[in-house]
Amino acid sequence: MRLLPRSPSGWTIAVFGVLAAALGAVGLVAPDTLLGLMGFAPVPGSRRAEGDHTPVFLTASSTAALNMGVYYVLAALSDWRAFFRWTVPFRLLTCAVFTLAVVGGRAPSAFLGVGLWEGLGALVTAAALRAEGRRAPE
Repeated sequence: MRLLPRSPSGWTIAVFGVLAAALGAVGLVAPDTLLGLMGFAPVPGSRRAEGDHTPVFLTASSTAALNMGVYYVLAALSDWRAFFRWTVPFRLLTCAVFTLAVVGGRAPSAFLGVGLWEGLGALVTAAALRAEGRRAPE
């Protein structure tokens, strides 16, 4: 396996993967830091209401982000373009869901950045795939 992506679309996936893995690791090591980055006000453990499962959710979602980041990087290093194509609609869906969470009042406005990161990343990957398709020999 190569140690660097071989295509522009691979680079878009690798960058997304590294960022996802890094943020997942932050969520596991310093969950309040991750909450702050997403625009949520951290609540000290001693002030959490009984039945508040925020730490459990953060552990689960951070583990998922770490794992997802790793497999995005592995897909980028393998230049697995079918995977790159599959990510585009699902990342756009994630963008829509996260944006609607902010618009609907279920998430703070800073959380919009997470949705925009997903959407912009999907569009950049789609553009790179399209450009590569135009250059591909027939």
